Amino acid sequence: PSAAPAWRTTKDFRMTRMMRAGLAVAVVLVAGPAGLRAEHDAPTPARQMIEETIHDYLLSHPDVMIEVFDILRERQEAAEADAARANLAAQREELLNDPSAPVAGNPEGDVTLVEFFDYHCTYCKRVLPAVMKSFEEDPGLRIVYKEFPILGPDSVIASRAALAAHRIAPDKYLDFHIALMSSRARLNEMRILGIAEEVGLDTDALQAEMKNPEIEAIIERNRALAAALGITGTPGFVIGDRIVPGAIDIETMRGLIAEARQS
Repeated sequence: PSAAPAWRTTKDFRMTRMMRAGLAVAVVLVAGPAGLRAEHDAPTPARQMIEETIHDYLLSHPDVMIEVFDILRERQEAAEADAARANLAAQREELLNDPSAPVAGNPEGDVTLVEFFDYHCTYCKRVLPAVMKSFEEDPGLRIVYKEFPILGPDSVIASRAALAAHRIAPDKYLDFHIALMSSRARLNEMRILGIAEEVGLDTDALQAEMKNPEIEAIIERNRALAAALGITGTPGFVIGDRIVPGAIDIETMRGLIAEARQS
């Protein structure tokens, strides 16, 4: 639910575009090419008649617009999926082998699961056990964590702290990640530092490293990568050649890993 505003904004924008396109298509369907010409000409009795005909037709046949919207939506979604797959192929190296990205599981695994996440995302917290179980039970699985804070300033602070932890004590990143993701309290800076101390991190060194400009650069690269792949909410997964938005259960995760392994 916390990521809903981002999704709603995207959907509203798409619906507005589809409505405009759908109306143009309806004009052609109902009035023919003359209908499009009339829209750019001065008002005439013929144009008024066409507009009234379109208006009356659509009111009495709303199924026409529904069909148009469905066709436009399917075409747009297919085009976006094609673009995301092309970007996945083009940016696979950055996605899988960025040395700044924390890695868990088998570093030499034959299948890589990439997760884009936010520490305040309810669904990311729910899917954590499935991610953990996947690499615990699969010795060939490699996990790449992409810090993707989209839910406010506290999320950015949490991601900076996690990336700083990875830089100063990479062996403690996973424990810190799990502790942050498991927290039920809002992760303000005081709470984040308290968790860091609990997992054995040097909080003075952590705070100093959080100010490193490279930390923000990593987050910006992750945001750009997510945008290129069409990932606008959290969690978002890339498993093999599949881009999977949203939380998935352990069975679905196992299936996608098996599919990636076979391919």
